[in-house]
This record gives sequence, structure tokens and C-alpha cells, in this order.
Amino acid sequence: MHPLSTPLRLRGIELRSRLGLPPMSTYQATAGNLPDVHWHLPHYQTRSIGMGLVIVEATAVAPEALATPDDLGLWNDDQTGALSEVAAVIAAQGAVPGLQLSHAGRKASRTRPFGEHGDRPLDPAQGGWTPLAPSALAFADGYRVSAEMTRAQIDTAIAQFAAAATRAAAAGFRLLELHAGHGRLLHSYLSPLANRRTDAYGGTFTNRTRLLRQTVRAVRDAWPAELPLAVRLSCTDFLPGGWTLKDTLRLVPLLAEDGADLIDCTSGGIARPEPRPTGPCWQAPYAAAVRARTGVLTAAVGKITNLEQAARLLATGACDLVLMGRQLLIDPMLPARHAPQLAPPPYRRALATVSTPADGHLPPEL
Repeated sequence: MHPLSTPLRLRGIELRSRLGLPPMSTYQATAGNLPDVHWHLPHYQTRSIGMGLVIVEATAVAPEALATPDDLGLWNDDQTGALSEVAAVIAAQGAVPGLQLSHAGRKASRTRPFGEHGDRPLDPAQGGWTPLAPSALAFADGYRVSAEMTRAQIDTAIAQFAAAATRAAAAGFRLLELHAGHGRLLHSYLSPLANRRTDAYGGTFTNRTRLLRQTVRAVRDAWPAELPLAVRLSCTDFLPGGWTLKDTLRLVPLLAEDGADLIDCTSGGIARPEPRPTGPCWQAPYAAAVRARTGVLTAAVGKITNLEQAARLLATGACDLVLMGRQLLIDPMLPARHAPQLAPPPYRRALATVSTPADGHLPPEL
């Protein structure tokens, strides 16, 4: 059987293929709400054709957890109802609907990253708010200094993740991912570059990982036992004194004990500027290292642009699941060209006559 066509069982669900869409923010919401689902429905419907898994974009667990005013949210019944329509169109195409829960932390109160005033701190006069973080540090030059979270605010954030997990299950999602990467709240507690606390949530490895572990356990308790829970981790910060791959390898078995089933391996994002390597499949070695050293299932992501690359990553044991992002934004029929039988009947005849280029390279580590 072709590596991409091999099913993957995660707890009580089975992905029909090893190809998934990672969470990719589209910034088409309004303060967490979907005033018009008719943009999101075709967007996710078309990107579910031929896929095993589709993870809906970063969804904030509270108003203060939004990265931008244009993000999705899941803290009220209206949001649950709107997102249930999104989950339904994904499932209707045969893919498993997943959702990523997020708290932006010190990366909150920003503009969306396109347009005339894209990707900058949101001015208070335009509705900006004070970000929450482990320590009173700005994300980057020009950004607002974050408010150091109190113990009560930490407890509230954990409860917000758990409540959002309950809503996600009610909306029909079948896989949940916690965003603990890219400098967002859960990642910022892990990294000494953002966490200067001296209490039970800062300093030692055990203390800096406490919030993420408590959140995983709280979400696992709220999320149905038969459904899988993933964690997206930035496996390294790329910066001196930051979180490292060695730290990740130490943490992952603990997260598995807490109830995580899959690690979505990404990197970076804790601060700007940061040095960052790049190239085809450039983050796949992190997924390979975590899988080999811990035995926990991993997903690879990052400049995976064709099905040949994806198949080779799976065949070489670098990961258990391939998440292909930007390529599927511009070419959503790519997986269906590999497996026309997974496409809706009106498309199958045309797809059977279309070839898919197979080129691309893997990094030397693989």
C-alpha cells in the first residue's frame, strides 16, 4: 500500500490517509465570531477532498486569547454553532475534522498579517488590549509589554482551554490540537526567553512545563476519551538560552503520560528577530527525532510541497502523519489527484486523467 494511503488509527478514530491540513489562520472572522460562514465553508470543504485530516485554524479560547480581532474563537454558544457547520462540511468529504485551540499570550493584540497595516501591534485607540504572558516582556521591539499573569489568571486560562474543548466536541470535531508553539501562551511558559518567573511556573524545567502539562490534563479530562489529543510544539527556539530540541525530547514523554496522542512538530516564533533555517521539508528532522527517541506519534510540517516528499517522509519513518499547508491553500485538489477514488463522484473521471508532478528533495538529515 502507498504510504499516503495507509490509514492511521488514533484512539477511537481512523484517518483514511496520512495526509492532513495543518491549522492555518485565514483572518476572516470578527472578534472570534463567524458573521458569515459562507467563506469558511467552501474554504474547508474544498481542502477536505481526498484528505485524512483537516485541522481548522487557531481558535482562541477567550476574547483576550485572540491573536488578532480577525481570529476564530470558541467561548460561546454562537461560536459553537457556527463551527459545527465547518466541522460538518469537513466530515462530509470523508476527512476527520480537527480544531486547534490557542491562547495568543504575548502575541495578542496584533493586526492580521496582510493589508496596508498588516502584522503590527494593534493600537489601543483601534481596540488593542494588553497581552497576557508569564512575564512582563514585549514580544518584539514596538510591541506592548505584556502583563505578568497572576495565579488566578493562570487557573482561568486552563479552565478556558477545558471549556473550549467541551464546546469543540459538541461542535462535532474529532481531533483536538493545543497550540504550544510559535510564541503563543503555552510556548512562552516553556521558553526561558519569555518566562522569567520565580514561582511554581518559572525557573526550572519542571516549573516552566507545568502550565502546558496542567492544560493537557484538564483538556484530556474535558475531551472525550475515545478522541485523540495533539499538541503542537516549537521543538526549538533557534536562540541562545531558549527552548531546545533536548528540552522537547524530555517533555514529550511527559505529555504522553498526561494524555497527548500526537506531537505536531514545528519550531521558532518565541521572539523577533530570530535566525531560522529553511528549505524543503526543513522541520521534518524534528518530527523524526521525537518519533525515534520517544516512541510518540509525530506529524511533520514545513515546506512540504508535493506528494513525493510526503510519501518519502512516511516511508523513511520520519513521521506518522504529514501536514501540508500552503501548497494545499493554492492547490486543494492535489491529494485527490493522488487518490481519485476519494474525490466526489463528479470529479473522479477528470482526476483519473490528470497526473501529479513528483519531484522535490528531502533535507540531508533524512
